[in-house]
Amino acid sequence: MMTTNNFIRQFLNIVGLAISNFYLDQRNKELKLYVKPHKNGCRCPQCNQRGKIVRTMDVRSWRDIVVCGFRVIFFYAPRVIECKTHGYVQEDIPWADPYAKATHRLEYQILIYCQMMTQTSAAKLLRLATSTLSDLLHRVINRVREGHKIEDIKSIGIDEVSYAKGRKYITVIYDLEKSRVVWVGKGKGRDTVDNFFNNELTDAQKKKIKWASCDMYQTYIDAIEEHCPNVTVVLDRFHVAKALNEALDKVRKEEWENIDGKNRKSLKGIRWLLFKNASKRTEKETDLINSLRKSNRRIHRAWVLKDEFNLVWDFSTVEEAQNFLKRWTTTALKSRLEPIRKFVRTVRKHTERIVSFVGSGLSNAKAEGINRIIKIIKNRASGFRSLNAFIDMIYLTIGDLDIAEQIPVEYRIC
Repeated sequence: MMTTNNFIRQFLNIVGLAISNFYLDQRNKELKLYVKPHKNGCRCPQCNQRGKIVRTMDVRSWRDIVVCGFRVIFFYAPRVIECKTHGYVQEDIPWADPYAKATHRLEYQILIYCQMMTQTSAAKLLRLATSTLSDLLHRVINRVREGHKIEDIKSIGIDEVSYAKGRKYITVIYDLEKSRVVWVGKGKGRDTVDNFFNNELTDAQKKKIKWASCDMYQTYIDAIEEHCPNVTVVLDRFHVAKALNEALDKVRKEEWENIDGKNRKSLKGIRWLLFKNASKRTEKETDLINSLRKSNRRIHRAWVLKDEFNLVWDFSTVEEAQNFLKRWTTTALKSRLEPIRKFVRTVRKHTERIVSFVGSGLSNAKAEGINRIIKIIKNRASGFRSLNAFIDMIYLTIGDLDIAEQIPVEYRIC
């Protein structure tokens, strides 16, 4: 007949250890298991060779998973052993990382749950305080990523993302080919970008980078071109379109302030139609904007220029795109719309970096996809006040290293 201890071990799917005793605490809803390493342990954590027991340490506890509403807790007194190779060390604890407060099983559940839901919801399911879960999550992500090296990177994207209700920023650098974040740093200045290139990449890796995508922030452009001798900078299509939309919106606002209440009626609810891509507009919406040709020629002219500019992304050769931009900028400068003219000066400054998009083969969808996921992460928690918490979730959700896959296979239990 199966013993109670063996039943508990099999029921909880516990591997790599034996149960010597247990206590069911009904009041606190806890199952306390007194455990020991399989076959008496005494193995060196570095070479896995058995060593001589020197002394026994105080009893420690490890948080484990929740089963049927009961929080499982492991208790064990680790031993210091003498390894012939590594001297005096604490014996290997198979169910947890050395000096960790949680088992591998709980760490794996935390990683999986935090990808699927908010940390508050995950903490409720795992019967943990939110602050405790956040601390455990930060520890396991830091431990797994420690020593991780960026590999085989040929095209990068750089963008800044706000946190703490938009008052602070981080710089996010991602691999465009793999659509994965490789590094996150505090701030958005030159020092932050230099920190990435100087400390995360070797000179050989910098030389292999052929393409880099960013917005029109000159600090990013200068840093990329200085550190990567063989790079071609491609301005991010999303940020170029955003700058043009902002110019169009300034024209709309100027007109709104300069017309009387009667004529304002024709401009109500038209803002988002002006920004809408031509391929996504209905015929009725296009007709509505075209009606501005009579009621407000300045807004209509700015809208036409905006729609025409977006054709630059559809050309198949750099030469065609350059010729188109030359014609478009000449026409736009004659528009007498100062916000549009200001955008034209920016375009002329960055013409080579805009048209290089045509020959790069880079898809804007990858950059937009990464930005969208980061926004979802931020919105899910209604904004992060803690920088570490925000960075942890970015690495966990869309980092270049699969954190959960680094937990030993035998302890991956959901």
